[in-house]
Amino acid sequence: MRKRFNTTGLCYPDEHYMVNMEKRLDDTKTLVDRGEYFIINRARQYGKTTTLNLLAERLKEEYVVFSISFEGMGKEEYASADSFCRNFYSLLNDEFLYHTVEGIPDTLCAECEKRSRGELPRPGMGGLSDFISYLCREADRPVVLMIDEVDQAGNHETFLTFLGMLRKKFLARRKLPTFYSVILAGVYDIKNMKLKIRDDTEHQYNSPWNIAADFMVNMSFSVQDISGMLADYEKDACTGMEVSKMAELIWDYTSGYPFLVSRICKILDEYIPGRHEFPDLRAAWTKEGFLEAVKILQAESNTLFDDMVKKLNDFPELKKALYSILFQGERVPFNVYNNVINLGVMFGFIKKSTNGENIAVSNRIFETQLYNLFISEELLNSSMYKAASDADFFCFI
Repeated sequence: MRKRFNTTGLCYPDEHYMVNMEKRLDDTKTLVDRGEYFIINRARQYGKTTTLNLLAERLKEEYVVFSISFEGMGKEEYASADSFCRNFYSLLNDEFLYHTVEGIPDTLCAECEKRSRGELPRPGMGGLSDFISYLCREADRPVVLMIDEVDQAGNHETFLTFLGMLRKKFLARRKLPTFYSVILAGVYDIKNMKLKIRDDTEHQYNSPWNIAADFMVNMSFSVQDISGMLADYEKDACTGMEVSKMAELIWDYTSGYPFLVSRICKILDEYIPGRHEFPDLRAAWTKEGFLEAVKILQAESNTLFDDMVKKLNDFPELKKALYSILFQGERVPFNVYNNVINLGVMFGFIKKSTNGENIAVSNRIFETQLYNLFISEELLNSSMYKAASDADFFCFI
């Protein structure tokens, strides 16, 4: 059974067609080898979790690796320092139980399990800080901590306290044992994000994670990346496509956004063949088949487009800025310190224009999706207004 294109969950090189990740993993490992604390902050479905998973496998020969996720953590886990720490112990304990973390004494594994149940004295951040020092002192290799899905945690003061504790230990690491490297992953940049910690109106910018090194690894796909993936696919599928031209066509519409690239390829491989105009794979992997795949993509409801609509509703100023670019032709200077622009870049909706001076929509797929969304909203509002003005209304008192 041959591999397939994947747009849901983790990608595995032996199961899925993927771009070559070696350069990205090498560059990320360089940061770990230097003992850096950093953030992999990229837009939704940009390959963050897959990157962490592959990186963890690569690091295990040289490091003790704890790769955990805050996905699914609710308000109760953040309600107090004790509840947060018990959950953190539980996540570490799962690594002991199910992922065979090596290089840690069994006594520490047992202590972690007891702490996750609240059975040992000194709970809270102080106890967790002591346990981390103990863990890193007794490990037979440097210890690396990876935490995926940290976005929602930024709204909770207990998470800030946790980051503050890690920062304090990082600054004193020549005296006290601590994690050799820490990697956080999510959409938001914890280092610079607007952190809500009190109520709906009060915010702060001063994240304790200002110790983080810059993560400059380019995670979007180049034409060369896409060509390599398609060449691997062509060996199995024998479509007769012109690999380089198809790669250029896919990049032209997606600008290398990982989900969009893989989704178009999946549609071409699984959904287009068998249609009247495209009876087989050879007919599908053509320019005409590609344009049909783009139509299918634009018409479907998927997690990326769903998230786009949600983000636009949550951040009306960002929606207004995108509208002004598409419909009013306004040239908005690119300034990352502008909160609206910063959000658009983090969400993957906005990039620097070709001249590097203004903002632009990130790719042609997003342009069309946003254009259709705004048009449909305006038409609906116009139709509702016309229906209301034509109707007879009666007011009964």
